[in-house]
Amino acid sequence: MKNRIVLLGLASLVLVSLVAAGGYLYFRAFSPDRSKYPVRGIDVSHHQGQIDWRRVAADDVAFAVIKATEGGDHVDDAFSTNLREARAAGLAVGAYHFFTFCRPGADQAKNFISVVPHDQPLLPPVVDIEFGGNCPQRPTPEQLSAELAAFLAPVEAAFGKPAIVYLTDEAEQAYAGRIAARPLWLRSLLLQPDRDDWVYWQYHNKGRVDGINGDVDLNVLQGGPAVLAALSAASPGPISPETPPSR
Repeated sequence: MKNRIVLLGLASLVLVSLVAAGGYLYFRAFSPDRSKYPVRGIDVSHHQGQIDWRRVAADDVAFAVIKATEGGDHVDDAFSTNLREARAAGLAVGAYHFFTFCRPGADQAKNFISVVPHDQPLLPPVVDIEFGGNCPQRPTPEQLSAELAAFLAPVEAAFGKPAIVYLTDEAEQAYAGRIAARPLWLRSLLLQPDRDDWVYWQYHNKGRVDGINGDVDLNVLQGGPAVLAALSAASPGPISPETPPSR
């Protein structure tokens, strides 16, 4: 009887281990349907270290959104190198700003505009709204909408394009539909977003790409190469802050 119990315990342990291993392999290998989402991209910051962008471009990566700034004065020290080398490797490139809850939106806009070049084609500017790594206080939707508007107006005027708003799952639940209406970049790991009005879908936060040591965020674009080309085309020039961007 005792031997049978031991064997059953071992069998259960093996089964649990196999299920866990299978789940881990599924997580690592997950990728959305390529026939539906053929355009792949990554988002990076200094956390990825030195990147071999030519190897990245050869590994089915078409675009990169690169961290430029955070808050009112922080600049990602890898931004200029990553932007230059990713562009040279043939990728469509863009820049994002990590929006902090404890600095005025206008100050953050000045930081982003002073760092990101205006004289070259770029994907639309991105503002990253998430709770992880942010200031502890969480603004109400009304408070965030006001500060976000103070950020968006000068940024969109400077770059001549509507910005894209990145929302994690938690931030989407708290703010989606209750802040300034903009195209969305949604984070939904391993699951199709539960809404269709997005431009980018971040489907993995521990992906692997040739040319990068360690994990990297993986994304798909809603649409094909023509959509990517349109997004990365040179802007028609600065727009007036008083003129709302086309939706």
